[in-house]
Amino acid sequence: FQLVESGGGLVQPGESLKLSCQGAGDTLDYYATGWFRQPPGKEREGVACINKGYVTRTYVRDSVKGRFSISRDDAKNAVYLHMSMVTPDDTGVYYCGVIYDQMDCTVVFQEAEQWGQGLQVTVST
Repeated sequence: FQLVESGGGLVQPGESLKLSCQGAGDTLDYYATGWFRQPPGKEREGVACINKGYVTRTYVRDSVKGRFSISRDDAKNAVYLHMSMVTPDDTGVYYCGVIYDQMDCTVVFQEAEQWGQGLQVTVST
């Protein structure tokens, strides 16, 4: 089972960006999925997560609430991080991570079992 991320890059402050985490080899809706980021010189932090299964519940970190959201497309076997009104503080390497069979998605922030390769997101003029 692999997680393949896409959608990173250089954006200007105030713009929007959508990051994708594609599952290969298994079905993502069996997993709780989280998006994490690691700003330069800082530790990795959980940003948003979505639980497994058909009844979708999500969590978004307070510091990005109202600007970031998370969603899953079961037909595409992908989880997305929707970023809007980005600022230079959103710069960092973004990762998706999963934990199997977990209804409380916030557990993935502590116990992710598998990770994507990481994406650089740079917010700059």
